[in-house]
Amino acid sequence: MSITAVPLKPVKRSILVYLWVGIAVALVAAVALAFQTPTDPATAFLAHNARAKAVVTTPSGLQYQVLTPGTGPNPTDADEVLITYEGRLLDGTVFDKSAQPTPLEVGGVVPGFSEALKLMNKGGKYRIWLKPSLGYGDHVPPGGPIPPNAALVFDVELLDSMPILKYKQMQQQMMQQQQGMMPPGSAGPPTGR
Repeated sequence: MSITAVPLKPVKRSILVYLWVGIAVALVAAVALAFQTPTDPATAFLAHNARAKAVVTTPSGLQYQVLTPGTGPNPTDADEVLITYEGRLLDGTVFDKSAQPTPLEVGGVVPGFSEALKLMNKGGKYRIWLKPSLGYGDHVPPGGPIPPNAALVFDVELLDSMPILKYKQMQQQMMQQQQGMMPPGSAGPPTGR
């Protein structure tokens, strides 16, 4: 059995130049892409989560998913909301959970939580993801379970909302009713005498 050699035609120099330029461009693009890829776990998770079905990302970077839509108007910074919630780290560790419905001032919480509350309606249930800058960042509560620059996950149900002034009036009326029901001689609020 004999093997016949087939002569190859010489390649033009311009084709070789284009080939080497193409390889160099691909190499530069690969290096640039490697530097753009997020390196911390929170950023990597949120970048991946943003592509998940039904997850909405706002211009601030807040991510949310509507689990149950609500009805009615959205709360504002001037409102008090009644919610139930559970807060978790990305690894699933629960760091806070409401034992009962909890009243909160919409404008008195971390920026991402406030933004999410203003998107919700009464009866709505949302899952929200906060990047570190929308949560606690590196200013975490001392001694708590939240590490610095952690992304946070919350499941929130908005039970009701009302203007803060109306809420404070209702609180005041309840306190007055409770004081009126105290038996004579019981310890009441200090009178300053």
